[in-house]
Amino acid sequence: MVELYDDERLDYLLADNSMKIIQSPSAFSFSLDAVLLANFAYIPKKRGAILDLCTGNGVIPLLLSRRSKSNITGVEIQERIYQMAKRNIDLNNLREQIKILHGDLKCMQPIIGQSSFDVVTCNPPYFPTPSATEHNLNEYLTIARHEVFCSLEDVVKACKLHVRPGGKVSMVHRPGRLIDIISLFRKYKLEPKRIQFVYPKKGKEANMLLIEAIRDGKPDLKILPPLYVYNEDGTYTEEAEEIIYA
Repeated sequence: MVELYDDERLDYLLADNSMKIIQSPSAFSFSLDAVLLANFAYIPKKRGAILDLCTGNGVIPLLLSRRSKSNITGVEIQERIYQMAKRNIDLNNLREQIKILHGDLKCMQPIIGQSSFDVVTCNPPYFPTPSATEHNLNEYLTIARHEVFCSLEDVVKACKLHVRPGGKVSMVHRPGRLIDIISLFRKYKLEPKRIQFVYPKKGKEANMLLIEAIRDGKPDLKILPPLYVYNEDGTYTEEAEEIIYA
């Protein structure tokens, strides 16, 4: 029996009820961007090593474990959320495959090494750090959403440091940061290979982007077909439904 603290709840992660996840409305609850990233990322099916930075409550490692037998490492800086992630791995009996580390992505080289992973995924904070008066009143949410402990450049630098030459980096972010992302990827020798824009529905502006790069790769960018999340009547599109409920 898993122990829950404060306002934590136990949710089903998948439609088939085969995996559960501890969530907290005040500390961390995963959202659609994590699900889309876990579906978008290339991962080795049997052998290899995967690193998930800014892992939160471990949702992306949990989802990736459904697609791969590879070893997966998650890194989370916030102590309470790290503890949630560890319990989520235990809850789903995945300790042999998934390891969660508590630490700062800028300082993980002595612990996890350099150029050690075939794939690095990351759902980083989206927004440049505002002044303190603009921060969310909830510190957990501020750190998760704003570049308080790491900038976009810190994230890209860490991805490059830990992915092997020829390995892949996948990230979810906001379309407004696309130029920044591409510029930083190329600065750190991560060549963009695939981009997909995610739209709430047809006729609306994109509100998410998924991007994959290869370390030391050659230029050859593919723009994938758009992904629409909702139909006009508010139901999920067939493509989104397949991703979310697969």
